[in-house]
Amino acid sequence: MTAPLRLATRGSRLARWQASWVAERLEPRAELVIVSTVGDQRTDVPLSEIGGQGVFVKEVQAAVLSGAADAAVHSAKDLPAAAAPGLVLAAVGPRADPRDALVGSRLAAIPTGGTVATGSARRQALLASSRPDLRFAELRGNIATRLEKAAGFDAIVMAVAALERLGLHERIAEALDPTWFVPQVGQGAIAVECRDDDTDVADRLAAVDDHLSRLAVTAERSFLATLGGGCTLPVGAYATVGPSGRLTLRAVLASAVTGPVHRHTAEGDDPVALGESVAGALLDAVSAAG
Repeated sequence: MTAPLRLATRGSRLARWQASWVAERLEPRAELVIVSTVGDQRTDVPLSEIGGQGVFVKEVQAAVLSGAADAAVHSAKDLPAAAAPGLVLAAVGPRADPRDALVGSRLAAIPTGGTVATGSARRQALLASSRPDLRFAELRGNIATRLEKAAGFDAIVMAVAALERLGLHERIAEALDPTWFVPQVGQGAIAVECRDDDTDVADRLAAVDDHLSRLAVTAERSFLATLGGGCTLPVGAYATVGPSGRLTLRAVLASAVTGPVHRHTAEGDDPVALGESVAGALLDAVSAAG
């Protein structure tokens, strides 16, 4: 009899939901291995001060590398663009709604000089580009914690997918158009990693891989890898796949939260090459702007 796979995951309600979604689609049903990460432990400190992107995945990845788990389940947006040594991205689940959402108020209804809470430099930069009058506050914690804090601000920003997966769609005041409010790389997708020499596990994880979602996320991750930036940089990318299989990649890049937001959109058939091309165009734009 085939033994169930062991899936390492963070212990938050959303992380457990995502890992359970993967587990239920494997045969036999996989078991969860709960791991505590630095990002979960240090909710009082901005992400940029405790390592930026990667603080929610390193310990989960370590569980796989040590043999304590067979695979790791992540929010794809939490994964650094460069693959961890010894691991491979074995599956990308079907992508949920990638948009960001305002909770508490629609953007147009926020009063002049109002305060929006979000720990994301990308979200701050995009909001500031449309509403330079806004002020921003740091916001950390799990979904429930952030929603509890929402009453203290004019609005907070969260991922639509996270709210929908936890049955909290009614908290959304406004979902922001991703062609303007470009999401974080991988937002809305579930990523599953395993050891790069474990072909048996990789083959079993193929059951949850969605080809179109993988193409889109690959293009976005190629873009981020080319930039060499982490989550402290105001950067976003959103790829879609047309009926013919051709990719469209929209991306934004700013050198600072209060600086100009540079945008570029391109199409292509090769997700890696497309990501590299769009990143190059935006780097050139930032350089030319001084």
